[in-house]
Amino acid sequence: MSTLMEEPNVLGRRVKAERARRGWSLARLADASGVSRAMISKVERGQSSPTAALLGKLSAALELSMTEMLSPEDGPAPGQVRRAADIPDWTDPGTGYLRRQISGPGFPADVTEIVLPAGARVPMPAASYAFIAQLVWVLDGRLSLVEGAAAHVLTAGDTFELGMPQAREFVNDGTGECRYLVVVTRKATA
Repeated sequence: MSTLMEEPNVLGRRVKAERARRGWSLARLADASGVSRAMISKVERGQSSPTAALLGKLSAALELSMTEMLSPEDGPAPGQVRRAADIPDWTDPGTGYLRRQISGPGFPADVTEIVLPAGARVPMPAASYAFIAQLVWVLDGRLSLVEGAAAHVLTAGDTFELGMPQAREFVNDGTGECRYLVVVTRKATA
């Protein structure tokens, strides 16, 4: 596998470039994301690897899916085989949550494989769902999708289309890893 963090500071450069493209200061991104200026600066300089929760806050503030935040700018041309060894991945240093970017940057939907270790809990802020539609399809294991007081338990073959934006937590309360696909499309804007 091609780890996104193998090349020095790919994610940090992406955050900084997206902030600059918008003309935002560190303070503005900090206010929009709820992440401290110091932490954003550390991420941009490659001095800290963000957790999935922190990455979710930054991607929500920048209105980019996590896939867009983590994907390299270039990818395979349509009609070419993308070898397993060339598929970029990213691992949350806090939970071991693994994301593999299945679709390339030019594909009209983000398709991502997730491997969630037993016992892992990954919270995502409501704002990260404000501009996307998302479908979860469990391939192996057990996934609890917690939305407020409701918990939706999914097992192999089950799907769930996320509804209105709200804070969610992806929980593997099983004894083995859970593997699922996430398909994301951008919602039409008015």
